[in-house]
Amino acid sequence: MSGRADSDPSPDTRAEDADETGHPEDADETGRGDEAEDAGHGEHDEQGDEDAPRRARRARWAAVGTGAALALAGVAAALLRLTGSAPALVPAAYACGAGVCALAAVLGSRGRTRRALWLLVAGLMVMALGDQFD
Repeated sequence: MSGRADSDPSPDTRAEDADETGHPEDADETGRGDEAEDAGHGEHDEQGDEDAPRRARRARWAAVGTGAALALAGVAAALLRLTGSAPALVPAAYACGAGVCALAAVLGSRGRTRRALWLLVAGLMVMALGDQFD
């Protein structure tokens, strides 16, 4: 070895490291096998498991809140457009978009957050399409 930290260990050192762990395919350049890596990541896995229900709950609340807010906004826009001189298709599009967003809120409350997200996007697209007819 040349004394530098970035120099590769000799082949004899790698063989000794492989003998220490018992698994030559698990030994890396530092001489530690997968056991050392698993020990360090186990703490993060346990912490991630504890945060998983909290993250899921937060995602459900976000889907419900966003879906309810967009549904209310769509209903309000449909009522405002209904009283105006807009074509009948405009308030119908807002009402349909609001219905899709309300369905997204229901699905979000049941834990189907991915589907709720896609329904929120679809509901907003329907409302935007209705706005184009105005």
